[in-house]
Amino acid sequence: MTSRIDRMLGVARARLCRLTAEQVPDALRRGAVLVDIRPHAQRAAEGEVPGALVIERNVLEWRCDPTSDARLPQAVDDDVEWVIVCSEGYTSSLAAAALQDLGLHKATDVVGGYHALVFAGVVASTGA
Repeated sequence: MTSRIDRMLGVARARLCRLTAEQVPDALRRGAVLVDIRPHAQRAAEGEVPGALVIERNVLEWRCDPTSDARLPQAVDDDVEWVIVCSEGYTSSLAAAALQDLGLHKATDVVGGYHALVFAGVVASTGA
């Protein structure tokens, strides 16, 4: 029997054009904004993603919504390509889907998350 969260994750992923770790550098070159949503303790243990904007998951929607008073300067309109990364690519899928629910139609995530970026050599592991 499939759990409800697994079904929710499947629905979220079905509407995302997820990126592989190897596709991330090209996305950044075309202007995508890479967002690391891992909590501080996880970033400290695993390592940082150079050049990523750190927005912890609990405030992501407010920071990325161009109509929010709490938006970041990068949140200029609905056409920003937000590329969300978490540790393994689960929470990031749900987060990217939530951004799409806000109308940020280019939001997506990285298959395999931070660990895939390290494995592919896109970022060097700097964690403990």
